[in-house]
Amino acid sequence: MPEPRPRITPSAAQGELAEALAELRIELELPASFPPEVLAEAAAAASVTPDAGADRRDLPFVTIDPAGSKDLDQALHLERRPGGHVVHYAIADVPGFVRPGGAVDLEARERGQTLYAADGRIPLHPPVLSEDRASLLPGVDRNAFLWTFELDEAGAVVSTRLERALVRSTEQLDYREAQARIDAAQVDPLDLLREIGLGRIEQERARGGASLNVPDEEIVRTDGGHYTLRRRHLLPVEAWNAQLSLMTGMAAAELMLEARVGVLRTMPKPTDERVDAFRMQTEALGRPWPATITYGEYLRGLDRDDPASLAIMQAASGLFRGAGYVAMDDDVPDDPMQSALAAPYAHVTAPLRRLVDRWGLVVCEALSAGRPVPDWARDSLHELPSLMGASTQRASRLAAASVNRVEAAVLSDRVGERFTATVLELRGDDALIQLAEPAVTASCRTAGEVRAGEHVTVVLEHADIRAGEVRFLVEG
Repeated sequence: MPEPRPRITPSAAQGELAEALAELRIELELPASFPPEVLAEAAAAASVTPDAGADRRDLPFVTIDPAGSKDLDQALHLERRPGGHVVHYAIADVPGFVRPGGAVDLEARERGQTLYAADGRIPLHPPVLSEDRASLLPGVDRNAFLWTFELDEAGAVVSTRLERALVRSTEQLDYREAQARIDAAQVDPLDLLREIGLGRIEQERARGGASLNVPDEEIVRTDGGHYTLRRRHLLPVEAWNAQLSLMTGMAAAELMLEARVGVLRTMPKPTDERVDAFRMQTEALGRPWPATITYGEYLRGLDRDDPASLAIMQAASGLFRGAGYVAMDDDVPDDPMQSALAAPYAHVTAPLRRLVDRWGLVVCEALSAGRPVPDWARDSLHELPSLMGASTQRASRLAAASVNRVEAAVLSDRVGERFTATVLELRGDDALIQLAEPAVTASCRTAGEVRAGEHVTVVLEHADIRAGEVRFLVEG
């Protein structure tokens, strides 16, 4: 066993962390700045106004995103109608600024998606497009793909329409601002988001779908340039807002399946063996999953403040695996479902940050208008699953390695200290634990019998920033 590294000062740890994060970019071969020809083409595209379609600047759209966001993909406008609601959902018109086969397009195909590194974002498109001309920023006219949904009182979709349109966002809110507005005891058009979101969650329950909504482990960079970790519980407004995106993705999948062309986001059903194993885990944790209720209903009923729930959510996250993309061109996959949602689904709501959405929007708009899908889109559909698969794998590796290095830096001056932790999962002689504070999830040697869901005291034995490794031992 290697000897524990000596403690280092917090300032020295942050310096070593900055070097480790820079090395990670090289190790993962992450793209750096955009080539000159890509920047030049993007700047030229930004100076041109695409055909707008319908003029819907009469609708006061609002965006809801993480604080500080500039790449605003979606804007919403909600209203009542007799017997239900109308949802206007505008999506940034990225296809209007990206020439198929051009420099921006080819570079985006290499990148696949915006990557979120601890030391800075790596955007899918040049900022002149993603954070300016194509972004649904407030107070400016923007081209968009406008989805219009009529919902009944229960939140079910009655009708769907998609068109290109000119829109204008009147306000940019972050999640906390939106939640505060909805929680205020005042009449506000944004209040409808709660009604519609809860209705869509009930529709999800009726389908047998489920959203985990587990707390986020976020890397936070302070004003002084230091990195720390924060465990953030999602606000209700984030779940309600997400339901609009899910509704749009399901509508897009229906269009594609009916026409037998497009790209679906699929996930196979868990095997019977995996479901049985999860059910046994819930029993071992003292929170058995009754056979009389669905998986989603069981998860929604968990007490998020119960330590056992953390272990159950960890186990549930592994129940559904194998998510991927399937391209269709006059054919339909044997299983088109996204099983966690219990519905077919397609990615169409984040074209500024995800490559495949550009194809999805172009395909759906053509189908909705009764036109043939453009040749460039149809001819390249089958490239997308592999492009997105490689990009998703790289993003996952970046996220995990970044968190590991920041965790090691946060703990580097605390070797030998004791911490309170919850056991999330047993892995042979080791356990996956979650510290109460700081927000660290790590592997731990058990050196004795522990159970998932149990509170334990652990000792930090080792923290290596460059390797992104921390090692704990359960105190016997």
